[in-house]
Amino acid sequence: MKEIADTLGVSLPALRRLTERDVLRYAFIKHPFFSDVLDAYKFDKKFGEFEEGTLIAKTVEGIEIVRGFPKIKRALTLYPTIKKHFSGDVAVEEKMNGYNVRVVKFGRNIYAITRGGFICPYTTEKARMLLNDSFFNDHPNLMLCCEAVGEESPFVPNSIYGEKLDFYVFDIRDKKTNEPIKIEDKIKICEEYGFKIAPIHAIVSSNKAHDVVRDVIERLGKEGREGVVIKDVNMKEPPIKYTTSQANTSDLSYGFRCFGEYGKDFMFSRIIREGFQSWEFNESEKEREERALRIGKAILYSMVESIKDVKERGKIYEKIRLRFYDLEVFKLFKEHVRRMGITAKFSAPIEDREGYIVHYYKYMKSTTDTIKHILTGNLWS
Repeated sequence: MKEIADTLGVSLPALRRLTERDVLRYAFIKHPFFSDVLDAYKFDKKFGEFEEGTLIAKTVEGIEIVRGFPKIKRALTLYPTIKKHFSGDVAVEEKMNGYNVRVVKFGRNIYAITRGGFICPYTTEKARMLLNDSFFNDHPNLMLCCEAVGEESPFVPNSIYGEKLDFYVFDIRDKKTNEPIKIEDKIKICEEYGFKIAPIHAIVSSNKAHDVVRDVIERLGKEGREGVVIKDVNMKEPPIKYTTSQANTSDLSYGFRCFGEYGKDFMFSRIIREGFQSWEFNESEKEREERALRIGKAILYSMVESIKDVKERGKIYEKIRLRFYDLEVFKLFKEHVRRMGITAKFSAPIEDREGYIVHYYKYMKSTTDTIKHILTGNLWS
């Protein structure tokens, strides 16, 4: 721990206090699968210049810092927000519906770090199979910021991107300073190393971008996609994000199905987004009524489904199909989930031609307990 304390510029007692207060937490499980990592901690909260999710790892090659991904602010209106926020050309990049992963190389192997700062065994296994590690040999100071998407995702399963987990690069950054490279350079690197890239739907002047973004958002919404991230092409100004109505209502559906796990802010913020979008898009009475019906169904139907599940089955859970190529990684992932504080069960692995299929049952304990409490005649406090 002393080397980590020295790297962070704090004393060893101060580092221990950070761990006692859960500002700094252990970030991986010691296992031969993570053979290049000797020790690793992550920041659960912002600390000085270090973002939440920053990883500090003691590796076979020394101490490595992998900065946390910066939070992206949200636009509730397109005009005049884009024009006010940016001064030059912007890229309208698709915001894919998965989970945020930073991919780096320590020693001889690739490692995938989730937004919270954990080294994830499931994601790491897939990254080692799918990503060209010669990029890291040529650019040892850089990290790939990817969206991990697909139906076989342990955190955000989504069949719209296909069955298996895959990676789409949305940023390439210096892992120690968090400085991003330009959009043009990112595209060239992804082409050179064969990386898939988050789709860029337009590059346009910020003065005219609001109309272009609206067109893209309406099209993506019809396709059931999440939204866009608007980026300065030189990556000198912070990006902003904007989501489709369909993504907002999908989130509301999930949030109200698991209302015990998700706070009021999660749900309220999405309803506010819908109000501003309906106004700015100057919807007809019929279009606004369709939006209202979509929101209402997302809220009511999902809650009733949860109540029925508790009454008939005794619990609410999310069933997710996962694919492992090594049973040791499966064992490691089960321990990883436990350490994340997720209550879950796993089916026995079923071997197929490519590996092992496992069903992962994520139990929604808080919502289940609340519904049981109410159904047995207790009052809502």
